[in-house]
Order: sequence, then structure tokens, then C-alpha cells
Amino acid sequence: MERARWVFGPLGGVVVAGAVNATGTWELAGVSPGKFLARRRDDFERLMDGIRSVCRFDDEAMAIADELGWFRDYEVAAAHLALYSGNLAADPEFLDRLDQPPVVRRMCRMAADLQLTEFLEALIGVAVRAETETETEAEAGQSAARIVDVLATACDLADATGGTAPAQVFRMWRVAHLPQILAPRSATPAYLKAGFRAYDEALEGLLLGGA
Repeated sequence: MERARWVFGPLGGVVVAGAVNATGTWELAGVSPGKFLARRRDDFERLMDGIRSVCRFDDEAMAIADELGWFRDYEVAAAHLALYSGNLAADPEFLDRLDQPPVVRRMCRMAADLQLTEFLEALIGVAVRAETETETEAEAGQSAARIVDVLATACDLADATGGTAPAQVFRMWRVAHLPQILAPRSATPAYLKAGFRAYDEALEGLLLGGA
């Protein structure tokens, strides 16, 4: 079940950022991830179906999403956004300003970037491991296409205005995670390195084309 937590953890941050962004005012009063997802039910169901497919999750793994409680009604505090944004805006001298709309908006942007990047890392990491364990012979490009669909839906949930696009998330993921995974002295097993390389190439073709 640990792998499910890898995926649903950052997705919780994506949803929080999306719920706050959807207000258009960045006022935290009354914001609820559960109510936000109720309005975006079809999108969220499509996202979860995509996660199940990419990660080869069974019903027990998918149930972790509900058990964690990040996709239900709860009161969102500035501290949640500070955590999900890596505390980049949480200057100790100005903690009393965290709930002010301009600061909340900045934290939402940071949280969306950080959590979507971590979400993509989890999707790829789980997919590579699942394919190896099940001896799947399908090319990485086939699963990469599903990952692109999942990532696109997650990006739209985080910011329906298009503020964060899948191609941007892919490029952030590649520079933030891939170098340490593929480094010659990395402890990452060879089979995982090969899987990550395959996904990097496949996702680049799908998201960046010949650019």
C-alpha cells in the first residue's frame, strides 16, 4: 500500500491548490476539497481510473485514497498550503500573513508546481515497478500516453485556467528527479534506470514533440 500513498499524497496537494484556485478570490474561508471534487466529479473519476490503470492498483490500493481523507470535506488552512508549497512562502517573520489572498495565491502556484511534479514522479516510479513485476512487454510509450492523460486532468484540477501545463510539469520533473536517478553512482537498480529512461523518451515525444 506504500505505493498508493506515493501517488495519492501529492494528489492531495494538487486538489487543495485546485480547490483554492477555483474560488478566484484566494480567500480560504469556506474552501473544501470535497465540495470542489463534487463539482468536478467526472474529471476526478476519470483521473482515478487512469491512476488505477497506470499503476496497476487493485481495489485495496485504490481504497487508500479514501482512507487518507484528502479528498473529502475539510477546512483548508494556510498551513496546508504552506506545507504543500514546500514552505517557500512561509517566512517566519510574516507567518501572520499566510492567509492573505496575495500570499495564498503564490502558495497555490508553488503547491501546484511542486505537487504535480511529485505526482508525476510517483506515477512513473510505480508504473516502472509494476511493469517489471508483472513482466509486461508493452512498450513504455503505451503507458506514457495514459500518464499524459492522467497528468493533463490533474493539471486542470490544479488550475483550470491552464496556469500549469503537462509539458511544464514534465520538464520540471526531468530536471528535479531524473539526474539523481540516472547518476552513475546512484543506488537506483539498473532495471529502474532503464524504465525511467524509457518513460523520459516517450513522454518527451508526446509532450514536447520535436521541440
